[in-house]
Amino acid sequence: MKRTLFIGMLGLSALMSGYAQQGEGVRKGRIVREPLVHDPVMAKEGDTYYLYSTGHNVSSFSSKDLSEWTIRHSVFSAPPQWAVDSIKGYEGHTWAPDIIYYKGNYHLFYSCSAFGKNTSAIGHAYRRTLSSASDEPWTDTGAVIVSHARDNFNAIDPNIVVDEKGDPWMAFGSFWGGIQLVRLTEDLTSTLKPEKLYTICTRQFEGASDVPSRSVNSVEAPFIFKHGDYYYLFVSYDFCCRGLKSDYKVVVGRSTRVTGPYVDKDGRELTRGGGSLVVDSNDEFVAIGHSAVYHFDGKDYFMAHGYSRSEDGASKLFFREMTWDEEGWPLVSAE
Repeated sequence: MKRTLFIGMLGLSALMSGYAQQGEGVRKGRIVREPLVHDPVMAKEGDTYYLYSTGHNVSSFSSKDLSEWTIRHSVFSAPPQWAVDSIKGYEGHTWAPDIIYYKGNYHLFYSCSAFGKNTSAIGHAYRRTLSSASDEPWTDTGAVIVSHARDNFNAIDPNIVVDEKGDPWMAFGSFWGGIQLVRLTEDLTSTLKPEKLYTICTRQFEGASDVPSRSVNSVEAPFIFKHGDYYYLFVSYDFCCRGLKSDYKVVVGRSTRVTGPYVDKDGRELTRGGGSLVVDSNDEFVAIGHSAVYHFDGKDYFMAHGYSRSEDGASKLFFREMTWDEEGWPLVSAE
């Protein structure tokens, strides 16, 4: 979830206004059919789906049918103090979470940063259950990885994937040096040492390509999904957070190895400007992006946020069943 210095303030204002209005519903515990979300992710426990998204202390929702969503309280009752102390400009508005069930716990990853900077960190917390009936708090373990102004990467937008050997990895990144992949420790609380970063997608590169290198490395929001023999890397190209002036879009590449190289339908590597379009805009939404993909009850689903044309760019949930073509590439209806 890139926050650039040249972000459209009108779009940001509309987005924050929408969050504030929905925040009233937290106190009321109301049910909504079209939740206001940005950077949504999801997990299922029992017969209930739980959705998490960007918001103050991480927004959360639950649903029994993927249609009506109950607005829940934020994940944290207060901003993680370690992040407030170490990330200048971070005051609790927490971006782009990820959620995964792994070895008996639900693990939540979240992004702490400030607009237009790569002085960022990805945090981690865990809990045995997602049920709101439990009074078990989330146990926060602090930073998994941190980026500084001197680094050519940005430690936001985490996504966790477990490979065929059972080893956990984290994809992350926004602008700067593109999308990185790093191996995690078995408890998911830190990167495996010695730390090795794999660049798996970038729009800036040297050498010949049928796609030109970009002056701005506008790529972020990785999500890796295993299907058949391939790992599929979904990323968002171009710009979010400008309301109806946004031009986000989701592209995909695939690889037989989690570390890549990932290539698109035309064989172009995603480290050399490749990427096959999955979805961008439709009659209802502008700039559909920051996607996540899941397999629930025998079906695959694609989710993202999009800026509503009819509601002045309000950021809302885009959720569709995802199918596959004969060559094994994902298909998502924009309608």
